[in-house]
Amino acid sequence: MQHVDYLIIGQGVAGTLLAHFLQAHQCSVHVVDAYSEHAASQVAAGIINPITGRRYVKSWRVDDLIPFARTTYRELEQALGVRIFHERNIIRTLFNSREENDWLARTAEPGYQQYMLDQAVLDSYATHTLLAYSYGEVTHSAQTDLPTLTRAFREKLRREDAITETKMDYSQLQLAADGFRYGNFHADRVVCCEGAWGEQNPFFSYLPFGGAKGEVLIVRIPDADFEKIMKHRVFIVPLATQDHYWIGSTYDWKYEGPEPTEKGRSYLEQRLKDILQAPYEVLYHRAAIRPTVKDRRPFLGQHPEIDNLYIFNGLGTKGASLGPYWAHHMAAHLQEGKPLDPEVDIWRF
Repeated sequence: MQHVDYLIIGQGVAGTLLAHFLQAHQCSVHVVDAYSEHAASQVAAGIINPITGRRYVKSWRVDDLIPFARTTYRELEQALGVRIFHERNIIRTLFNSREENDWLARTAEPGYQQYMLDQAVLDSYATHTLLAYSYGEVTHSAQTDLPTLTRAFREKLRREDAITETKMDYSQLQLAADGFRYGNFHADRVVCCEGAWGEQNPFFSYLPFGGAKGEVLIVRIPDADFEKIMKHRVFIVPLATQDHYWIGSTYDWKYEGPEPTEKGRSYLEQRLKDILQAPYEVLYHRAAIRPTVKDRRPFLGQHPEIDNLYIFNGLGTKGASLGPYWAHHMAAHLQEGKPLDPEVDIWRF
């Protein structure tokens, strides 16, 4: 029987980043994960956006999250030999004078000036999109290639014989006096990082999990040469492949399954036609279920009754920015005994 320090359930962005930081602590890890094209980490654009919502407010903890995310992704790029972190400003469409005035007022507030420009530079958007009333521009934003990150890290785990690529079977997880047994593995600790599938976890289903389905399009727009991200009801996000762009997304609380729908595609294409003055080709139509939490804070912590059984989940739509900071925080809690921040500790429920 093989001994590991940690058995990690799930290898989306949460499981990947936690495994990375635990290995940095010189811990042995083994991951159990069955790849799914409907996992949020495989479909999300990985946008890091410091200014969100109709009131243009700073995202929670953004002053800490963004510098930490930038450093972490750069380190992973070096370690894995891939490009995953693309710093891109966001062009934010302002539809009327009230929105423009609200934007300009916010740019003058302390703590906002480093993230907001009062005058946007449209670049090629000026000639390839229908011009709106006005625009603002967000800085310190980025697009993180989460599919490339998780794929490259999965290949690393394969080389290390540190992943079992099957769905987790909790009926086979046995609690022992000295940890847990699962198949041929003995683990001192188990951490559940299953994303939207976490609500089916028999040990943590008491937490207020939610799920929201998002549908996206991957399109080809020849010769558009967009470098920045545009937010115009939906996002246009440049991808690593030339002329390829991520368009999304829908946000549905009520859904029948994870598959793409004709309704979702129709909505996205109509929004794109509302913006674009250039021909495009739809290459892929994809969908995923995002994990959501009632208070929009991640789930970190130990099971209330079972020692050494933990959860790291609930990163949601801001997973690209939240993931690195809170994965590091979780690893420090596990390995160094540092207390969890009360805002993310599952004891709040």
